[in-house]
Amino acid sequence: MTNPLFYAKIILFGEYGMIEDSQGLVVPYSFYKGTLKFSDLSSEFELNSNKHLQKYSDFLTTLDLSDDFKLDIDSFKNDISNGLFFDSNIPQGYGVGSSGALVAAIFEKYSISKLNPENISKENLKKLKAVFGEMESYFHGKSSGMDPLICYMNLPILIENKENLDRVSIPEGEEGKGAIFLIDSGMTGETGPMIQIFFEKMKTEGFRKTLKEEFIRYNNACIETFLKKDMNPFFRNLKKLSHWAYEHFRPMIPESIFNIWKKGLDSNAYYLKLCGSGGGGYILGFTQDYEKAEKMLDGFQKEVIYRF
Repeated sequence: MTNPLFYAKIILFGEYGMIEDSQGLVVPYSFYKGTLKFSDLSSEFELNSNKHLQKYSDFLTTLDLSDDFKLDIDSFKNDISNGLFFDSNIPQGYGVGSSGALVAAIFEKYSISKLNPENISKENLKKLKAVFGEMESYFHGKSSGMDPLICYMNLPILIENKENLDRVSIPEGEEGKGAIFLIDSGMTGETGPMIQIFFEKMKTEGFRKTLKEEFIRYNNACIETFLKKDMNPFFRNLKKLSHWAYEHFRPMIPESIFNIWKKGLDSNAYYLKLCGSGGGGYILGFTQDYEKAEKMLDGFQKEVIYRF
């Protein structure tokens, strides 16, 4: 029996803000995926993955998960000794949830009490997010659990605040002129150092104030108008959000992206924002005229993820 596929995820809105109780909107991205498989470990990739799973299984034995979410670590370790590895094309350090998909795959296969993602209660979603946060902390030091939750559910999730989240429907995409797209910055980013920079910034009162009064307001307005497909106010707030990030998240914006970020704000042809923690990996782009934006972003590798 083949194991299920777990897709990458994209945080459309809420990066960093979710730490401070802003809303978040996170969607699965099926272009990248991973699944647990067995092999004779003859390739370097498979062997390295298997070794990483061995170390990770040792970490999982140290967790004290509640009875409803316990894992069969013995079976996991036994499968690792029989050639288990994680076959994935999700790029690491790109902000699309490579560790989240792995955590989701392991939980799905080795959780003792099986859950059905389609009918998990809102209360259990919250508990599951906390469990995934513990499981993913191995990779980033601290994790909200959101990435694995999205990968596990394979549905768009609206984070209402720190306490509440729920499934949500995003408007049907259609072949219009507008697009949401990814830009490859050409370098990988590490989540840990970026989050450290954010917490350093949070120590200054001025930054805390502007984050709460401006960033969170623009971020939540973007989510609300996007879900309603109300594109004019959506792009008005998006410009404010992009400008705020350009001013305040500068250390998180890869150097290769600085100039085109500013170019988008100056021309209003497109707006950019971080995809995940930044520092490298993908950057998210939004435009009402993709053809025009594409020409202006010549030389950068781009992937369209949503049309409108």
